[in-house]
Amino acid sequence: MRSLSEIDTISKRASKAAGFSWGIAEEIGKNTRLLEMFGLPGIKNLNYYFKLYKKHKFQNISMISKLNSSKISYCPIIAGVNFLDQINILQELDEITFENVACPVLFVPFLSRASEIVGKKILLNIDKHIFLLNFNQSIYSSYFDKEIWERAEKLKISFLENNDLFSEIEWKEMYELSEDTFVEETEELKQTSAGAGLTDND
Repeated sequence: MRSLSEIDTISKRASKAAGFSWGIAEEIGKNTRLLEMFGLPGIKNLNYYFKLYKKHKFQNISMISKLNSSKISYCPIIAGVNFLDQINILQELDEITFENVACPVLFVPFLSRASEIVGKKILLNIDKHIFLLNFNQSIYSSYFDKEIWERAEKLKISFLENNDLFSEIEWKEMYELSEDTFVEETEELKQTSAGAGLTDND
C-alpha cells in the first residue's frame, strides 16, 4: 500500500508534468492525499483527468458567483483553487451552484479545506450524491462506487450553521449527572492538596 507521503509527492510531480504551475501542483498533491486518506478515489480520478486534460479544453473560472454555468466543463482544479482563495467572501452567499464540472471528486478536497478555514460544515450535493465536509477532519459521503466520475451536471454547495445536535434539556440532564463526580472540598482536602503546607522562604 502506498503511503500518503508518496501519494502527495507523485500527484504533485504529475500535476506539474501535466501543465499546471508548481503552486497549483502543490495544492493538487495535498488534495489527492486528503481524498485517499478519507477513502475516496483520488489517484484514480486524477490520473483519468490528466488523460482528458491533454486532449480536451476545459473552462477555467476566476470569479465565482452564486450560479456558475458553462457549456464547456469546468476544470475542477482551477475552480477549486479559486473557490478556496475566495472562501471568506463566498460563505456569505449561503448556497453556490456549479453546472457542468469535470471529474467532480477532484473538487471535493478544496471544499473540505474551505470548511476548516471558515469554521463551518459544508454540505455538497453532486447530482444524486451527498458529501458532508467536517472542518477538514472527515468526509461523510453517499458515493461508494470508488470509480472514475467523469462529469457532474450540477454541484450545489451549502454552508451550514454551527448548531448543537442536542436540546438544552438534554445538556442540563448530562451536566447534572456529571456533578456526581464533583468532590466537595473539606478541610482535610485543603491540607493535603497540591501546594498545601509549603512556605515561602524568599
